[in-house]
Amino acid sequence: MKVIVIGDGKVGRTIVGHICQEGHQVVVVDTDPNTIEEIVSLYDVMGICGNGASYDILKSAGAGKANLVVAATNSDETNILACLISQKLGAKSTIARVRNIEYSNQTKIFQQDLGITMTINPEREASDEIMKIVNFPAALRVDSFAKGNVDLVELYIPEGSPLIGQSLISIYQKYQIKVLVCAVQRNEEVFIPSGNFVFQAKDKIHITANSKATLRQFLSKSELLENKIKRVMIIGGGKIAVYLANDLLKNKYKVKIIERDYKRCVELSELLPGATIINGDGADQKVLSEEGFDNTDAIITLTGSDEENIIISMYAYTMNIQKIITKINKQSLVGLMESVTNSSVISPKDLTASKIISYVRAASNKRGSNVQTLYKLVNNQVEALEFIAKENKKLTNKPLKELKLKPNILIAGIIRDGNPIIPSGNDCIMPEDSVIVVTTNSFLDDLNDMLE
Repeated sequence: MKVIVIGDGKVGRTIVGHICQEGHQVVVVDTDPNTIEEIVSLYDVMGICGNGASYDILKSAGAGKANLVVAATNSDETNILACLISQKLGAKSTIARVRNIEYSNQTKIFQQDLGITMTINPEREASDEIMKIVNFPAALRVDSFAKGNVDLVELYIPEGSPLIGQSLISIYQKYQIKVLVCAVQRNEEVFIPSGNFVFQAKDKIHITANSKATLRQFLSKSELLENKIKRVMIIGGGKIAVYLANDLLKNKYKVKIIERDYKRCVELSELLPGATIINGDGADQKVLSEEGFDNTDAIITLTGSDEENIIISMYAYTMNIQKIITKINKQSLVGLMESVTNSSVISPKDLTASKIISYVRAASNKRGSNVQTLYKLVNNQVEALEFIAKENKKLTNKPLKELKLKPNILIAGIIRDGNPIIPSGNDCIMPEDSVIVVTTNSFLDDLNDMLE
């Protein structure tokens, strides 16, 4: 595929990195010549310096023959215009990053009336991800498939857990609850576990079940279920905080936001009348103490500084705050944070990149089972993908135990007519099923890629 990425900021750079790994032809457009020089030296891409919303620049970039144009500059209007001009030139698909809250209810207009294939809002994506974790406080991360019918949940096994020293087989025999452990992270290693795999303290496991009730039942019996969150403190009052606070208030959570900029506090007070807005420095221990930091169920750090978010989160960890969620954009800092605490880490640019990569995989696959959803897990070492199965003699209508799968591939779930199935060896994949696959193998774009 030929892909044009307009805007080489944090989101654009992440998208370029992932798409280049997939082996596609990439052209990057940016107004900064130094940025173009840097991206060309880092990746095998063509760079063009200029305005990505210019007809002439887009024409010289080859938008007329592009399979996909992704507009990810800091200007929503530039992104929308770039997509419209690219369509006029002949681009097959366009994706615009649109961040303005005022545009959040206009996605149908952008897609149906203007013809933009997809709009994506990193802040909205991050807010939705955080909301899922707040609603499921035992989880470090929650990834949803099949329109929310199936969740893949990441859990931390603490010291003293009854799961320690137990194999997957013995756990099922003990609890008689059908859950599926799809992946395990142990220090720097990643496993797609078999039934004989034995848990250790500090393992991080990705687990799924046929319903949220079954998941909660397993967590309760294994002593991993945490108390429901009621009070949430957000540090930083940016766009993510607004989206998130709105959703939290609608779900009856008590919300307090600490923001150091006074003018922004006034704006937040008008946007979020149900929240408590505090003008102060969220990195100041005295301010946090005065605002009931140690009596809060969840701390969510959303400032513009990764380092500040990490420091506040580490302090929250020492104070035994029940739930800690940390926004980090630098991939190099994610491992540091996860090694020191068991907090949940959110990266808006990575969430955006994963959504776009799932679209690229689906668009580039001409064989059959298209990728519907893609999540990158465990520092990008594991992929969880959702496919729609098509009629296939090698794959469909056969018991799973008869399929010869490549190593390190697990069929984690089958969704048929909206009903989740945690598969056994006797289950079959049927045409039009949604199939969830977890693997350490990269670049799967079709269900056939699972087979030897």
